Amino acid sequence: MTTASMHVLVVGATGSIGRLVVAESIARGHTTRALVRDAGKAARLLPAEAQLTVADVKRPETLPTAVADVDGIVLTLGSDSTSHSSPESVDYAGVCNILAALHGQKPRIVLMTSIGVTTRSSAYNHLLEWKRRSERLVRASGLPYTIVRPGWFDMNGPDEHHVVFLQGDTRRSGSPADGVIARVQIAQVLVAALTAPQAVGRTFELVAEQGPGPGDMGPLFAALDQDAPGALDAVRDEANMPLVQEPKRVRDDLDAVKTAGRARIR
Repeated sequence: MTTASMHVLVVGATGSIGRLVVAESIARGHTTRALVRDAGKAARLLPAEAQLTVADVKRPETLPTAVADVDGIVLTLGSDSTSHSSPESVDYAGVCNILAALHGQKPRIVLMTSIGVTTRSSAYNHLLEWKRRSERLVRASGLPYTIVRPGWFDMNGPDEHHVVFLQGDTRRSGSPADGVIARVQIAQVLVAALTAPQAVGRTFELVAEQGPGPGDMGPLFAALDQDAPGALDAVRDEANMPLVQEPKRVRDDLDAVKTAGRARIR
């Protein structure tokens, strides 16, 4: 797997996964920019080597400078389900606003969502549906991407570090029975996906099972099926969220992202 140095932007950089992504990116030799809303708070949470850029994914006018001249973007957005940080305004619109701010740039995109994101009968439906819509935006963008759907954070046992990539999103109990994974391993996979050519166009669920952690993740990425070109949903996903039933705003956003994507390849 290639380890060429990149200029990486981490969105959601002060979250529990984002902080680890920043550290992993720096450890791999990437110039790493952290998108933060509060530079003072971020400076206490992030490595000194991180370059801080102050912006807010809910305020599109703040984003062009944040995304300028980056080679890769890791999106680890997570809302807290309040009126100021809802799944729609952060998990979905945050991704939409980042993509819109690129204005012709073609960075590698790595998006973190969640295992079970395609379920339609869960107590977490409101969150999962907006995360699934964010996946559709990334696929529609025409950019090289990888979408990672981690299992339940840090609920793995001390001997459970063997990383497993799954597809089809068939584990839908809404409990740790669906799969568990350490936060630090999520960060490692997200950053590895930035430079692995085998990861492009792949969507997968990420869990850990009994055994040691992986070395080179290239073969794991290569064993996955690619998403179908032009498809909104991942390969093997159940087709249970018809586009024609989506809110008009969501369909308009998809059209705008597709138009921008076609302009990039002209």
